[in-house]
Amino acid sequence: MKTFTCQCGNTLHFANSRCVSCGLILGFIPEDTQLSAFTTNQYGNLQASSNGLLYRQCKNYSQYDVCNWMVSVDESEDYCGSCRLNETIPNLDESDNLTLWFRVEQAKRRLLYTLLKLGLPIQSRRQNPNGGLGFSFLKDQTQDQYGNELTIKSFVTTGHANGLITININEADHGTRVDMREKMNERYRTLLGHFRHESGHYYWDRLIANSDRLEEFRKLFGDERLDYVGAMQSYYKNGPNPNWQNVWISAYASMHPWEDWAETWAHYLHMIDTLETANDYDFSVSGNMLANPIPMETNNDQVYTASSFTHLFNDWCQLTKVLNALNRSMGLDDAYPFVISISALDKLRFVHELVIDAKSSA
Repeated sequence: MKTFTCQCGNTLHFANSRCVSCGLILGFIPEDTQLSAFTTNQYGNLQASSNGLLYRQCKNYSQYDVCNWMVSVDESEDYCGSCRLNETIPNLDESDNLTLWFRVEQAKRRLLYTLLKLGLPIQSRRQNPNGGLGFSFLKDQTQDQYGNELTIKSFVTTGHANGLITININEADHGTRVDMREKMNERYRTLLGHFRHESGHYYWDRLIANSDRLEEFRKLFGDERLDYVGAMQSYYKNGPNPNWQNVWISAYASMHPWEDWAETWAHYLHMIDTLETANDYDFSVSGNMLANPIPMETNNDQVYTASSFTHLFNDWCQLTKVLNALNRSMGLDDAYPFVISISALDKLRFVHELVIDAKSSA
């Protein structure tokens, strides 16, 4: 995630909605992947300092302040490209839900930023009702049965089905998420991590399911036709494969080939976003500058693909070593509590190849 610059010269960050230096309204322009300052022209329209074009705030920006993306005045849409993907938003009559929704939207936009930078296809459910990308933000329903004691009436499971990603917004409550992480014996659980993982299931359908890479996928990850429900029941009853550290990128990845893919995909997006941030800050380790990890070539050159992944992974190893050391110095958990085996590395390389192929096709 790169930083941006206001017309006054102040540094801007992706989530900002107003410049703290000059006070101008800020907004993200998705087609330019650019955060820009906006001035109001003589006709009352917002004009971007980055490209001089006219925009208006997304309705979720102007009405609820949970978004900071813009819509071109030439479009008839009320909502930005990110918010148009929403199928269900939280019940805003519940007092805490606006705060939780704000955090959920921040994580979603960060995911979409990376997908846009990678040039990956994003098709809405309006464009493809049966498999387009959509988001449903729901919350466990409770009822008062015994005095003031609340019991769960219905659970919301974070997951993916035919392009629709459902997020339990309780994951945006820090205490609830940490409690769940402890109960699930996980070393890493974040809201952004959920979005990246579930997007992996969407892109499995888009990039692998009906492609000539399916057999290669099965050689690396296993046969996805394995009974998913049975695999899930076995995982939660017996725990992960005892040899998971030597084969899979995480314990959960050992449950089923689909989850192995989604976990690997999420880790690749972790790498891309974090390394882009480090590069934007001119971060170097032992005098070696960390490169921008966003693939630049679109000619599908095999030499470039192989060398770019090697460079990316070497930078990642150096950066995570420093990140973990810094966190320990602050008394925090490791930022990246994973060890990548040779098997997991081959799977990450497969993801990298698919991303470059997808960008070339686009």
